[in-house]
Amino acid sequence: MANVSNSCQFLFLFLFIFLSDTKGIVFQPSYITATGPTLTAFLLGNASDISLNLRTVSPSHITGSLSPPSCVAESTQWTLTREQVGKTAVRVQLRLNQSLHLCGDNETDTDCCPKPLCVLETLQLSACMGGRPQASLLIQAKIYALLLPTDSGSDNKTLIPNQVYQPLGSCPCDLTLEACDVRCCCDKDCSPEDLKLFESHCLPGPFGGHVSPTPDYQCSAQASENSPDWFPFLCVNSPPENNPYLGLFYQGDTIIPKPGPSFQRPVLSAPLSTNLYRQGRPIFTLDDQYFTIPQKSLTGQCIDNAPVAFLKNFNVKCVSLLRSCPNEQTTPTDLRVQVKNGQGGVVTVDVVDEVAVDLSQFISSTDPVDSPDETQVCENVTLALDYKFFWQGNRITDITVTRTVGIITLNGRAVTLTAGYSAVFLNGDFMGEPNSGKTGYQVGRPVIAGFVDTLENNTGSIERTSINLWKPVGDGLCSTAEKSPILFGENSTAGCLLPVSLQNLTQCNLLRENVASLQAALITAAYVAKSGDPDALTMADWVNISFVTLNSSKPVEDNTSSCREIPSHQHIHVRSIITGVVQGKPQREIHALQVSYSLSTWELDCGGGDSSPCVDLMEAQLFPLTSSVTFTDIPINTGPPKTRFQINFTEYDCDRNDVCWPELAFPITRYYTGEPYSQSLAKGLILVFFFLAASVLGTPWRQIRQAWNSASL
Repeated sequence: MANVSNSCQFLFLFLFIFLSDTKGIVFQPSYITATGPTLTAFLLGNASDISLNLRTVSPSHITGSLSPPSCVAESTQWTLTREQVGKTAVRVQLRLNQSLHLCGDNETDTDCCPKPLCVLETLQLSACMGGRPQASLLIQAKIYALLLPTDSGSDNKTLIPNQVYQPLGSCPCDLTLEACDVRCCCDKDCSPEDLKLFESHCLPGPFGGHVSPTPDYQCSAQASENSPDWFPFLCVNSPPENNPYLGLFYQGDTIIPKPGPSFQRPVLSAPLSTNLYRQGRPIFTLDDQYFTIPQKSLTGQCIDNAPVAFLKNFNVKCVSLLRSCPNEQTTPTDLRVQVKNGQGGVVTVDVVDEVAVDLSQFISSTDPVDSPDETQVCENVTLALDYKFFWQGNRITDITVTRTVGIITLNGRAVTLTAGYSAVFLNGDFMGEPNSGKTGYQVGRPVIAGFVDTLENNTGSIERTSINLWKPVGDGLCSTAEKSPILFGENSTAGCLLPVSLQNLTQCNLLRENVASLQAALITAAYVAKSGDPDALTMADWVNISFVTLNSSKPVEDNTSSCREIPSHQHIHVRSIITGVVQGKPQREIHALQVSYSLSTWELDCGGGDSSPCVDLMEAQLFPLTSSVTFTDIPINTGPPKTRFQINFTEYDCDRNDVCWPELAFPITRYYTGEPYSQSLAKGLILVFFFLAASVLGTPWRQIRQAWNSASL
């Protein structure tokens, strides 16, 4: 079997992403070791005018190397087929035309293998254009004959006797193969001499081979001379097949192995689509392929063919360097894809084109290229793709995409293009807001925040937003840093770098305001949701965010090269409380959220022989801006506070000792809840009365009275 399996299919998918825009032709893989009659490879690139030629090659006797690729085809024992699987991909398959069974002694058929090593040759597959080879694939075929067992087995089925009448094995005590078992008189491996040694001590009962011993209660088991008194009246007449050993041993079925090939290739199938869409599951096209939109991976790189998950909104920016006009542009026809709606129907993507006039948000910088002589005008360059998925229940009702295009002029310079891709799921005209739990927050889900929106209809509803931390990317500067929302139950710390020069340190008030505005941009909300599923119109579901204001009453004394009380660190403290338990899991709600700042002094470091930052007003040094979040659980007080006696005298504490003296009168205390307090108190007083009466009228009290009377006399 060829060394082409699932890994080759996945490798093709990844290489197809990176080589889809290239003009070259390449085989993947470029070398194959074939051990079976079928092998598969992929030809990547523009293969519309490519011809494939197969021939057998051998190493040179002088140099030992193979001959270079050639476009001259030869007659081989392999059949070559090709199949177009994409715009720039061709599946190439080779199949051996020879049978792999081993030739018999008197067999005259040439379609067989004369020896076990059936095929041993080197093949060269060349992709040619205009009579010149563009790429080559080297194949080392080493295939052995298919060896089948000489006895293919019988089709006769083993007859299974009725288990009711086959209760015992032939010799249950025969435990050792080809050896005589002691005291096993039915063992066929025992010679007559061996049997004489233990013939009078054979194992009794069914395990010794005595089939169906007659029980004492059978009428046929007793003779007239030794029968007990009850025998004529209480014996049982039963057939010998009805005995307690039925089913203890039985003759089972025999499974005969069927002959099969010595190798098998797993069959790769397309991804199976589900009948109903669920949150997080991929969306499928009509031909059972993933519906893809460019998205970012975990490493931050953009992937062109990333599956779209149902009810998962995203908005990403993909940066690419544009040195020349793109060869292939995404057309409206390419975007009008037929998508399965999840209930047996089909939805076609509706495309709406928009032309961007201001390209400032898409083109961030330009760099000179090697050939600045030519001016190129790139028309209809795709700048953004914004998808809207309309859904209801478990199905998709409609899909629209807004394609933003623009005209980019390359005046001998490379353009850094920032393309945007987004997908939102709308239930009717309302965007489905992702929740972070039901009755409480789920650990790892974003904390939901918001602010009062009174602009629309003057309803005073809460507009959702998030509380963020710094997320540095690239060079780590605050100017290019992104924001990441805080996740419930996960403590985190992040930051970015802010360049500060000597000129900035001469204006400390302005520097403090700039730093404070950067830190304040992380939190634009005024409220935080108590639970993970808040109501935008119910203020009881939200808690005010507490901001610890900086003390600005006293003036700050700054030096010429340093600034004090810079709010360089922002700390978010979230306090949660357990409100209940659902299926054994505690449900936590946010009780309070406080935002505070830590102040620091920024001063230029001119040590180490580098004094230029302290001399040059414009040369900057990097200072850190940090942000962090901490989650704290508020303990629940489940009982009354302990008294000073319980704290100091622990030997009387019922929670710490086995003997609890304060519980001596437990039935008449309020801690006893088995019955109403009035009844338990009445019963307790009655018991005390009887105890006192028994003490007064009992023997000890009578002896005390007698002693008292004797003393008085």
